[in-house]
Amino acid sequence: MLLTEAKAIPIRKGPPRPQDAIAPFPSSTNSYDMSSEDEIGDALTLLAANGDAISIYAAGSREPVLARILSVDPELPHFVMELNDGAILQPGKLTFVTVLGNAKMQFRLSAQEWPTVPGKSQHIPMTFPETCTVMNRRAFERLETPVGANFLASFELNGTTSYEIAVYDFSLGGLGLRCTKLEAKGLLRGRKLRDVVLDMGSETIIVAEMEIRVTRAFRSFLLGEQLHIGCRFLTLAPEEESKLKNVVDQVKRA
Repeated sequence: MLLTEAKAIPIRKGPPRPQDAIAPFPSSTNSYDMSSEDEIGDALTLLAANGDAISIYAAGSREPVLARILSVDPELPHFVMELNDGAILQPGKLTFVTVLGNAKMQFRLSAQEWPTVPGKSQHIPMTFPETCTVMNRRAFERLETPVGANFLASFELNGTTSYEIAVYDFSLGGLGLRCTKLEAKGLLRGRKLRDVVLDMGSETIIVAEMEIRVTRAFRSFLLGEQLHIGCRFLTLAPEEESKLKNVVDQVKRA
């Protein structure tokens, strides 16, 4: 099952417990705002897959409502929040706080009322926030592939199937690929890819091993239905990392 299917993931953590509550945090020099719809979608999809706890605070309240994300729409910027049994959301501005990997993530949404899914009183449809604040991030700044550049990732799976997929964004810690669902056949979350050749314009980089962390479908006006595949580098030799730093510096200067 792909994470991008708009249904609950069957194997994940149970409902959040009181000890899972996370306090809101202020913006600081150790935080940044995530504003890309793709990045936000990837983050919410990963939270849904894991069943990670979400702490929801009404304005002026120190007591959170505990929840988790049930599902993320594969095409639209929508998701469904699953509240713990008996929990309700107060109308107005709400602050959502969670932990994603090694970082805390926080965002805000507001509504005069929070309608539920028909017949599912604990399931609340919501729209992606415009931004998410991330604190204590140890990952690297993500850069989009420059317009007109043709960055590609080439690799084999199980020694039988060859892939050549466009690189949409990248950082010193990983990259995002974009392709059709047909082109992505076999590329599932958790799968490790070895000896990946990155054609990054001025540099050719060999990634000894990287892992698929998240997949999310979206619809492009020009290209139709596409799949975004987020990958994390597991093994990258120092000389290859140096080449990647050169590409990062070139894109930043441009």
